[in-house]
Order: sequence, then C-alpha cells, then structure tokens
Amino acid sequence: MAPASPICKTMTAGMLKHNPSNETPPRIVNHLDADDFRHRGQQVINFIADYWSSMGDYPVHPSVTPGFLRDQLPTDAPPMPEPDAWASALQDLRDLILPGMTHWQSPRHFAHFPASSSTVGALGEALIAGINVVPFTWAASPAAAELEMVVVDWLGKALHLPDSLLFAGGGGGTVLGTTCEAILCALVAARDRKLAEVGWGRIGDLVVYCSDQTHFSFRKAARIAGIQRGHCREIPTSLEDMFALSPAALEAAMQADVDDGLVPLFLCATVGTTQTTAVDPLRGLCAVAETHGLWVHVDAAYAGSALVCPEFCHVVDGVEAVDSFSMNAHKWLLVNNDCCAMWVKKPAALVAALGTEQEYILKDAAAEGHDVVDYKDWTMTLTRRFRALKCGSCSAATASRASAATSAPTSAWPPPSRNS
Repeated sequence: MAPASPICKTMTAGMLKHNPSNETPPRIVNHLDADDFRHRGQQVINFIADYWSSMGDYPVHPSVTPGFLRDQLPTDAPPMPEPDAWASALQDLRDLILPGMTHWQSPRHFAHFPASSSTVGALGEALIAGINVVPFTWAASPAAAELEMVVVDWLGKALHLPDSLLFAGGGGGTVLGTTCEAILCALVAARDRKLAEVGWGRIGDLVVYCSDQTHFSFRKAARIAGIQRGHCREIPTSLEDMFALSPAALEAAMQADVDDGLVPLFLCATVGTTQTTAVDPLRGLCAVAETHGLWVHVDAAYAGSALVCPEFCHVVDGVEAVDSFSMNAHKWLLVNNDCCAMWVKKPAALVAALGTEQEYILKDAAAEGHDVVDYKDWTMTLTRRFRALKCGSCSAATASRASAATSAPTSAWPPPSRNS
C-alpha cells in the first residue's frame, strides 16, 4: 500500500496544530478492525439467517401508505454516535424496515421474476464488499479483470453459446448490473458503427426495431442513445405466432423505412418476453436483418438461463449470427442482484464507442505489449463492482452440486412423465 501523500500529512498536521480549542484530538477509529468485523458480521449473518427462516411469515406485499416510514424516523441523522448504535440499527431494520418491504425472495412471491437468492450468492456479495476493489482496468486489479474474462466464458459455455461470442473464439463478455446497461452499450456501439458508414450527420435518420412484446427498457435505451422517439418500430405480434416477432413483418418495416430515406440500425430480439415468455425466431430474423446491416442483439434476460439445459437450446437456433447476447444470472442461476452477463462478437465495436483515452495514471508497464481487457471501455461506467467474484462462486458451487447429483444413485431417473 502506498504511504500517505505529503499533502495528506500536511493537512493533518495543520488541522492538529491549529485546533482552536486546544483539546485532545478525537481518537482515530479503525474502520477495518478485524475483530469488530467478526463480532458485527456474526450479528448480520444471524439476522439474515433468521430472516430467511421467517420470510414466509411476512405478507408478500405490505399494507402501507406513502410516508409510513418517514413518519417513524427522525428528520436528522444522530449528530454523535449513540450507545449500541449497531444493535439499534438492526432492531429498526427488524421492526420498521422489514414489515414495510415487498419480500422478493418469499416462497409466495410470484411477481416480476423467480426468487434467486442463495447462500453462496449472498456470501459472494459479502466477499465483494469486503475486498472492495474497482476493476475498471486490468492495472486497477489484474486478478479481477482476468477472473471476469474466465467467468463469462464459463457461463457462455454453460449456456451453449457459440464460440464466436466467447473470448476463446474471438468475441468476449462482461458482467454488468442490468439488461438495461447491456442493451444501451450494444446500441451505442451499433450506432457509432453505422454512423461511421453513412455519415455522422444522419443520426436523426436511424431507426431501431423490436416487437410489441419487447421490454420497455429497449425504448428507454434508444432514447438515451439519441434515437428519435418516432423511430422505434414496435412491430405487432399475434397469438397465431405465439407472440414471436415475424421475420416477414420485420422485413416489411425495414423496407418501408428505406423507401422513406431512413437508415435501419438495430434489432432487439427477445428470448422470453416479460408478458408471455415469447421467443423470437433468431435464424429468420438474422437473415432478414443482414440484408440491411442491422446489429442484432438478443435480450435473454428472463429465459436465457434455461439454455443450460441442452434440450432447450433449440429455442435459440441461429444465435451464431447475432452481434450481442445478454442474460440475467440474477434471475434463475442463484446469483444475487445484480448480475447481467453480456457477450459480443466484436468487442472492438464496444471499445470504439465506449473507450476512453488511456490516462497515464491508468497505465501499467506490465500490461504493455499484452492483449489485456480494460473493462471501463466495454460499458458506460468507470466505477464498477467485482461481480465476477459472486458469479464465479455460484458457478463453481452449482457445478459441484450438479456433479454430486450425477454421481448419486440413479434409480429414480428418469422421473415419471406428466402423463403417468
């Protein structure tokens, strides 16, 4: 660890020297005291374990009105540490906060998406918080950057994704917070690539496509990326097609835009829509999109996890032709919020759109001449969490359990059919 800078030493010395009251300076508190952490950490673990044990006793959704919590808490924070403040905080959490929560992990919670917490996921979060690094470049934390590269390839292989989306095959991936981030990053990369072809002054002519079942986060990302509100084509679907996007309808919409002098840019296909879990036909859509040079992104946030089962991989037939793919490991794969994995076929497109000029403070001589990944150039943020740690921990633990299951006696396999 680097020593304190001269500036810090001077400021500290000056403040002590000019203490107007001539009082003894307050004791410096070590906020990383290992013994204190063990004591309080055990309290937190016990608190969480008790919550998990009694979660089913709470109403899934509280019967409260806006302002219920603010009316019970003081308007100002305590000016000085209170005796036993930590125990009081946990008591307030138990008595005031939990009764006012929607309990997403409750066995009776059926809204939004499935509960996905796990002991390994929660402990992975604790490790992330305890180590507390900011892996925005390789130099900022080499092991964190390289673990992320390894973990996204692990997960991509588990989902049976094509090699072209993995680091091992010339593509690559990253672990983000949400699908909203993934879609926006892909859209910005597609936008800049297209404008480099047609001219930067034509941003107002760009058009993006989705179905009427696509999650609203796509439309939000399009607005952020500078796409005119009227240039987001929501193509109608029907029950006859199981609410999947029709390649013929997409082709007609794109041709109409071309005829009007507009520029087709981006298609967001979905594997598992929010309303109906519809799956868009990737092979047919990619074939149509290719005729106009669209970037095809697959939003598999909800149902992508099912691809770990080989018998479900047919739902993404044609995925080898897409440009990017994202899914939420925090939905079915037991990884606590937040954890969205994204893969791209050509990482250089992301870096070209989102990369920053390398400041000297971010460089490391050890990285010179090596093909390192600086993840700050793959997304919008510089400060980022070490999500690969919990994702990797859950992957390893799940694989261990799966191995144990497959080595167990198989007398009960296969299970009885639904018709039996």
